[in-house]
Amino acid sequence: MTDTITIRRPDDWHLHFRDGDVMRGVVPYTARQFGRAIVMPNLTPPVTTAQMAADYRDRIVAAVPKGVDFEPLMVCYLTDDTDADDLVRGAKEGVFTAAKLYPANATTNSAHGVTDVRKIYPVLQRMSDEGIVFCIHGEVTSPDIDVFDREAEFIERYLRDIVANFPDLKIVFEHITTSDAVDFVLESGPNVGATITPQHLHINRNAMLVGGIQPHNYCLPVAKRETHRLALRKAATSGSPKFFLGTDSAPHFKHDKESSCGCAGIFGAPYALESYLTVFDEEGALDKFEGFASLHGPAFYGLPVHEETVTLERTQVDVPEELALAGSSIVPWHGGQTIGWKFVG
Repeated sequence: MTDTITIRRPDDWHLHFRDGDVMRGVVPYTARQFGRAIVMPNLTPPVTTAQMAADYRDRIVAAVPKGVDFEPLMVCYLTDDTDADDLVRGAKEGVFTAAKLYPANATTNSAHGVTDVRKIYPVLQRMSDEGIVFCIHGEVTSPDIDVFDREAEFIERYLRDIVANFPDLKIVFEHITTSDAVDFVLESGPNVGATITPQHLHINRNAMLVGGIQPHNYCLPVAKRETHRLALRKAATSGSPKFFLGTDSAPHFKHDKESSCGCAGIFGAPYALESYLTVFDEEGALDKFEGFASLHGPAFYGLPVHEETVTLERTQVDVPEELALAGSSIVPWHGGQTIGWKFVG
């Protein structure tokens, strides 16, 4: 039995830092484990211009602990009125790594998102021409569509047409939750990849709904049936370069998660690698972990892999039920549970 595993330093290809005191409180957790992270732009107001992204990047860098090498990768929040020239200029200046589609009102702080994907087709053409990665929150928000069917409906209503119309556009189908998404990514060409979160590998929708409402297992897109969870585990541990690590770590205070209208989001950053590695261990795929965590994402984004390494060891770790954050508290993923791997550094 393998008792330690050493891999190239990994990156997180999808997470949320928020801003202000919360951002300053959560950045160190990610910087401790990861070399880079794709930082989501759904702030209030959203990060819609290169200047806003550069300013936000400066605030994040200021929150990185001294002596820690960590690079935030910034993303443009797309709207119906996105300035393609500013987006391209920001990418050429090294500010933007990608641009993000939030369908309007699909998730946290997405009210300014795109109301009709076809409205941004001219922007997508510019992105394709310039090699800018297109990150997608792939859900429809029509009230007639069941929340558990939103991802599959997005594929049929929008994503097939996007791929067909922009065959050279690099697309990341983020935080996929269904076997439908796995199949679509596998059937598509090399320009289509996907991130998978730790929570969607660990839980199905029962974890939100059985034994009472479980608010700390609630995120968007929501966890689905067990058949979908198993399909995600198979994809993540398959060794396919189309799938890579993206925690979708999304901090919300404990009292906001446990309120009458609890916020969507799971704070996965503190024990992210341990959580993922547990799944790969259970699936007998430890040899595939470095690819998923450290190699596939850089290859897709056209970035170099890290030279330094990190090590995890097999041991029992008690995850705190909650952590202090910005004068309040937050519940981490696996809070109050015991996990079988420890990040050594």
